[in-house]
Amino acid sequence: MSNYIGIRHEDKYVMERRAPLTPKHVKRLIEHQKLDFIVQTSQKRIFKDEEYIQAGALVENDLKKCNVILGVKEMPMDFFESEKTYVFFSHVIKGQSYNMPMLKRMMELKCNLIDYERIVDEQNKRLIFFGKYAGLAGMINSLWSLGLRWKSFGINTPFLELKQAHLYNSLREAKDAISLVGQLIAENGLPKELQPLVIGFTGYGNVSLGAQEICGLLPVKEISTEKLLELKNRAALPDNIIFKVVFKEKHISEHKDNIEFDLYDYYRNPQNYVSKFEQYIPHLTVLMNCMYWDARYPRIITKEYLKKLYSNGNPKLTVIGDITCDPDGSIECTHHGTEIEDPIFVYNPITDKYTMGYEGEGLLDMAVDILPSELPRDSSDGFADALSNFIKPIVFADYDLPTADLDLPKSLKKALILHKGELTPEFEYLEKYLNL
Repeated sequence: MSNYIGIRHEDKYVMERRAPLTPKHVKRLIEHQKLDFIVQTSQKRIFKDEEYIQAGALVENDLKKCNVILGVKEMPMDFFESEKTYVFFSHVIKGQSYNMPMLKRMMELKCNLIDYERIVDEQNKRLIFFGKYAGLAGMINSLWSLGLRWKSFGINTPFLELKQAHLYNSLREAKDAISLVGQLIAENGLPKELQPLVIGFTGYGNVSLGAQEICGLLPVKEISTEKLLELKNRAALPDNIIFKVVFKEKHISEHKDNIEFDLYDYYRNPQNYVSKFEQYIPHLTVLMNCMYWDARYPRIITKEYLKKLYSNGNPKLTVIGDITCDPDGSIECTHHGTEIEDPIFVYNPITDKYTMGYEGEGLLDMAVDILPSELPRDSSDGFADALSNFIKPIVFADYDLPTADLDLPKSLKKALILHKGELTPEFEYLEKYLNL
């Protein structure tokens, strides 16, 4: 089998324009590590076919000659070939039912599967990620959504100057636009009925840091969760300041038995914890949901709570930027991830109905499932900076050896979900999901 490395075109979403390696990175790998690339032709990828050709790669309609194939999102079942190595975000590690048929097919064909999400260091910190760009794009979209939502209430603000993230030519252009909005707010303030404008962030990882980076372009003052609860009692707040609050796990959940919060225990025994986040929700204008969640943990916002909140009239909470985007998950009213072409909806807690767009009764939810693709050039470049270091060991590993003997760095071994079609020891738990 050849040592060609394939870069697959992305077809899961219409607006998915990212690439795992950019022409710049391909050129470096060809020149410095003597690797060979075939790039599957694409009319929508942010990097043109000609850019890859100039970098020294071949551009072809298929990747039949390639032994290792890189992608971003899930690949269709009829794409896989026997005994090849595939590297992409497989979205199977939570036992996601919609991707179990794909995993079964890869097992039948004795494929190797490496998942970017599980390429981690000794502290289980991810080494290759788009997360920061999800935060950057998610915050841009949420501020844009906020302007539109207030417009539907008949209130004009400087946020109306903003566009959805993908309509900017670059991250730099988007940041310049938000900085200008920040300047307008600092100089002219915001309408009294919107004050105090408070933006809350759940989590403190790469996603949250990206979102906070954009928020930091506005005239922001960070406050504690305790100060947040006191804001309503303060008179004569300045009209040209936006308040920011970062929520950690201890602010969101508490032990059922009123035991002091212990982060280590929380992650080991999440079943013993319940949400205490409801106390903060009435004080927030925007909630940016940026933290990891799965079904073992308490929800951050439930539909039941939103119904109670809205039964007393329209609350302060206006926009949720659900970057985490787990359908029916930590933000229960996020019933599905949205697409870039139709990114926002309004959820009515009283009727439990959804309306796409920014008008209607209820709460606006921005839940784009592939946010980094709204900044495709910047996010691909950052991702490829990290991925480039792993390409050579992936390509030259002898996958005929037993799993324990594979000559792969530890971080890549941790990410090897399938080896010759078999679940590796760390991922044997997925067997129970395959048989459902």
